[in-house]
Amino acid sequence: MAGSEEIMIAKIIAFIFGSIVGSFLNVCIYRMPNSESVVWPRSHCPKCKKRIPAYDNIPFLSFILLRGKCRFCKGKISLRYPLVEFITASLFLLFFMRYGLSYDLFFYLILLSALIIATFIDIPHRIIPDEISVGGIIVGFILSSVRGVAVNPLAFSFKPMRNSFLGIILGGGIIYLTGWLFDIIYFKLLKKPAIQGETESMGGGDGKLLAMIGAFLGWQRAVMTFFLAPFFGAAIGIYMLITKKDHTVPYGPFLSLAALISIFWADKIMHLLIP
Repeated sequence: MAGSEEIMIAKIIAFIFGSIVGSFLNVCIYRMPNSESVVWPRSHCPKCKKRIPAYDNIPFLSFILLRGKCRFCKGKISLRYPLVEFITASLFLLFFMRYGLSYDLFFYLILLSALIIATFIDIPHRIIPDEISVGGIIVGFILSSVRGVAVNPLAFSFKPMRNSFLGIILGGGIIYLTGWLFDIIYFKLLKKPAIQGETESMGGGDGKLLAMIGAFLGWQRAVMTFFLAPFFGAAIGIYMLITKKDHTVPYGPFLSLAALISIFWADKIMHLLIP
C-alpha cells in the first residue's frame, strides 16, 4: 500500500514538474522568434507589457482563475499557454512511467523539450531557431556519447557516439536530399511557379531538426522518423494545397511527433515491417 502511494506521489510530482517546465517552454516559444532573451526580463503580458506576478503564473490554475485574460489589461491569453503546459506535463509523466528516475529519463526529456519548442514556433512562424536545432545537435551528440558511461561506468563504448554521429549525417542529409529532388521535379521539370516567394519545398530548419533528432536517437530511428512523418503531414499538406494552393506546410510538428513514436514503438514497428 505504501509503495503504491509513493508511486502515485512520484507521478504527481513528475506531472507538476512537467507543467513548470512547460511554462518556461512557453517563454522560449514566444521570445525566440523575436530574438529576445528567454531569461530576462521576467514574464510579462505581451499586450500591456506589465510584469506578471508569481501568483498569476501558476500553470493551468492561473489561466482558469483569470478566465484566460490578463489581470491588468484584460487582453486574452492565448490557449497555447495552458496547452503547452498540459502537453509537457503529460509527456513528462509518460516518460517518467517508462524510464523512472534514470539517465534515460533526463536524456529524453531534454529532447522532448526541444521538440515542443520547435513545434510551437514552427506552426505560426514557419521557422525553427538554430538555438534549438543546432544547439540540440551539439547537446544530443554530447549526451549520447557519455550515455553508456552514465548508465554503466565500466562499460564504455564508442557505439553510442558513432550512432549519434551517423544520425546527424543521415538525419540532416536525407531531408536536404529529398527537398533538393522535389525542387528539381517541381520547379525545374514541371516548371511550377514558386508560391509566395518560396523557392524550397523543405526548409533548412527541417533538415537541422531531423539532424538533432538523429543526434539523440541515432541513425536508425532518425530514418524511421523521416518515413513516419509524411503519414501525419499528408492530410494537412493536401488540405493546404487544395484550399490555399500552397504546397508548403510547417513540417517540424510532424517530425517531432514521428520522433516520439520512434522512441516508444520503434522496435514494434520494425517487427511488423520485418517479421
